[in-house]
Amino acid sequence: MNLFPVDNYYKKILQVSLPAIAGLSTQMVVSLVDAAMVGRISEATYALAAMGIGILATWALVSFFSSLATGTHVLVARNFGSQSFIQCGRVLNNSLIIGFLIGIVIAVICALGAYPIAHFFAADPVVGNYAAQFIFYRFLGLPFFLISVSYRGFFFGIGKTKIFMYSGVMTNVLNIIINYFLIFGSFGAPRMGLAGAGLGSSLATLFDSLFYFVIILLPSYRHRYQNFRHFKLDFNIIKKIYRISLPVSFQNIFILIGFLIFVLITGFIGTKEQAATQAIISTLFISFLPCFGFGIGVQTLVGNSLGSKRFEQARIYGFETAKIATYYTFVLGLIYVFLPQVILLIITTDQSIIETAKPALRIAGFSQIFYATGVVLANGLQAGGKTLFVMIAEVIANLFIFVPLAFILGVYLKLGLTWAWMALPAYIIFYSLIIYLKFRSNNWEIEKSQKFLINHFK
Repeated sequence: MNLFPVDNYYKKILQVSLPAIAGLSTQMVVSLVDAAMVGRISEATYALAAMGIGILATWALVSFFSSLATGTHVLVARNFGSQSFIQCGRVLNNSLIIGFLIGIVIAVICALGAYPIAHFFAADPVVGNYAAQFIFYRFLGLPFFLISVSYRGFFFGIGKTKIFMYSGVMTNVLNIIINYFLIFGSFGAPRMGLAGAGLGSSLATLFDSLFYFVIILLPSYRHRYQNFRHFKLDFNIIKKIYRISLPVSFQNIFILIGFLIFVLITGFIGTKEQAATQAIISTLFISFLPCFGFGIGVQTLVGNSLGSKRFEQARIYGFETAKIATYYTFVLGLIYVFLPQVILLIITTDQSIIETAKPALRIAGFSQIFYATGVVLANGLQAGGKTLFVMIAEVIANLFIFVPLAFILGVYLKLGLTWAWMALPAYIIFYSLIIYLKFRSNNWEIEKSQKFLINHFK
């Protein structure tokens, strides 16, 4: 017998997930606005090419280290579910310490290596110089970014995703304003071009970390979690955070590598086909954002339920969240299938690219209907400590199915771009099926979670 009516589950799922979706969406807006501003400076061709390199470098490092939020999120959610509020504060403290220290080390390395890294990836020396400046200034803010990531994981874990939404809106609006000043030299600011976009983003990240710091000082948080009274290193907590986070870090890198190889494969088919692939991937990342938001929601709700030893409730939250997310991907998938040209016009007005991309985008639209189940239930498994299993499933589906099948169909058999994209539904359906079967298995949420609780919280 269910403890709560289904409607109450839906209400809670949306209450936690929708603010996370809104916060994630603001980040996409900043990326689009930054590209639009950089595209309007002198030597825009060089600057945009350099921005692509800089964003790739940023994405790679951010993807790897932002998993700190996952480890923090899962541990805080479990402790919050068991009403161990002081322990929630201790997890936050140690996440902040290691995030800041790692951020300083990586920022120094990136600052010293910005020019050789940029010129390694850029064939044109002008593009390399622009990219190096962007990377240098962008990674000065990495310590503050990782502080924000730690706070984000904490507030996700206690179900306060609205804090992330408020932070995202304010920080990203500020990001756009500062970037405008520094890119174009407005209102007395130095005219820095692409470098200004990097510095502006770092300054906005500093504001973001200060915003979270002010929020945690509020009496309602300070008194309940008492993190300032217990601010000390605890290597046991640090070990738990990284035991959860590292598989997620490598999973993110494997996803990046897989899609980069896929883009390379489409380049063997043709330049126009590669441009069409870039346009399709850009539209897919926009559509995937709500799935990531629902993933954050399910990680919180499953984690809270497991922490309070309500294992059946954890299972219900996982499946009901996947169901809601699938409603979204089904409707969006229909739009991608029947109106692909409308979606592609968001990215490009080049009709030759649009016509090349349309058949492949229809395939991608069909594929993403199944994506919600995979990403949502994967987050549920991560809340149960199964981050290594999720990473292995991703590696098998991405690097051993998606990439080889795309090469065989598109290049080896010379069937072209559309058939290369047929590898995407094979990848997504296989991954989602594996994740679904693991989530619905009879022992992960009970026996293994109990073991997880004993090992991690006592």
